[in-house]
Amino acid sequence: RAKEIKTKLGTLLQKPDSAIDFIIPYPEKPEKPPKAQKPSPEEALQWRDSLEKLLQNPYGLASFHSFLRSEFSEENVEFWVACEDYKKTKSPVKMMEKAKKIYEEFIQTEAPKEVNIDHFTKAVTIKNLVEPSPSSFDMAQKRIFALMEKDSLPRFVRSELYQELIE
Repeated sequence: RAKEIKTKLGTLLQKPDSAIDFIIPYPEKPEKPPKAQKPSPEEALQWRDSLEKLLQNPYGLASFHSFLRSEFSEENVEFWVACEDYKKTKSPVKMMEKAKKIYEEFIQTEAPKEVNIDHFTKAVTIKNLVEPSPSSFDMAQKRIFALMEKDSLPRFVRSELYQELIE
């Protein structure tokens, strides 16, 4: 059993062999929010109190992502989006591939877009990746959501970008 776990972890932790492994699996969002339905000022006002509502709205998500990019802290929302996409994956093979990409891009030490999670959360997440399941990243995703809710959302709400939406 221990040998099996070690083998699976070893597979996840391998360094990429070629440049193709460095291709980012999540396309970059456009600088401006998409031509999606611009929210009414009333709808945008709800985002002040609910990061969940903000992230569920395509225009809100794109606006928030654009704001975070302007602050050089977009890795949190990108990680959250990657986790949401990962949870919808049905195929075990695809799930393993996505788990590896998310781990390499956001979780591993010195990852290109490493998210700020505590050691315990990182350890639990790595342990969960031995046998990937839809809930493998749940703890880390919850921590990042809480961080965005406490830190990023208040700054976004004070931003000019958001103020224009509620006028």
